[in-house]
Amino acid sequence: MGVYKFIAVTLLIPAALASQSPPIHALPDGVMFEFSNIADLFASRLVAAFDSIPAERYGYAPTPAQQSIGYIAQHLETANYSLCGRFGALKHSATTKDELPDTVKARWPKDTLVARLDASLRFCDAALAGMAHLNSAAVANDLLSFETDLAEHYSQVSNYMRSLGLVPPSALPPRTRNAIELPRSALSQYVGMYELAEGVNLEVTLRDGVLMIRSTIGGPAVPTSPESVSDFFVNGSNTEFTFTRDASGKITGLIIHQYGRDRTARRLRS
Repeated sequence: MGVYKFIAVTLLIPAALASQSPPIHALPDGVMFEFSNIADLFASRLVAAFDSIPAERYGYAPTPAQQSIGYIAQHLETANYSLCGRFGALKHSATTKDELPDTVKARWPKDTLVARLDASLRFCDAALAGMAHLNSAAVANDLLSFETDLAEHYSQVSNYMRSLGLVPPSALPPRTRNAIELPRSALSQYVGMYELAEGVNLEVTLRDGVLMIRSTIGGPAVPTSPESVSDFFVNGSNTEFTFTRDASGKITGLIIHQYGRDRTARRLRS
């Protein structure tokens, strides 16, 4: 995740559920945003991991008793549809291929397995998007089960990759970026408060000629660097921001590019 994680995503949720204050049905959209954020994080890492493993190594398992890489990929697809199908009305329509034995699906070509895994994660993304609020302890349990499953299998695949001499996506350094110089007068126009979700705002400030971004959920302000007059990146990570404008050139919001997904925040005030 890089050096900085400007949006708090761990421990906050379990603490809120355990205390039951406020009541679980009163939790704001920001809670669902955090669940979705964690899902995006591990989903993007899993797809990147499977995509980076050579096709000829999909039959690899550290020991005969362990699952092969291909087996894990198809198992994850099935688990995603099963868990995310509990979140709402969205359901996956199974096909005859879905009913094939796991050992058969595990031997499908890499491209097929990766594409099907990605489709299952997009199904989960759509299911999460349909949930505006966390309204029951049962749903909270299902969400935690889903995200724990993603994290557990990413750890499993990462260990397989290391044993093959491959570097897991989370261990790769952020890609090299080229920052440009912008005068204070240009940077000051971005200062303001931006609403990402109910209860989740991003505060953009200017400190010593550097544009800083801080989440109202918690954590320190994070320094950014400009890559263009509208695009900025968080130093030490792959998180990017694009500020949006209306026809008159006035800043209207920003888009966060993170974990393979774009999230829009509207500007509340300057």
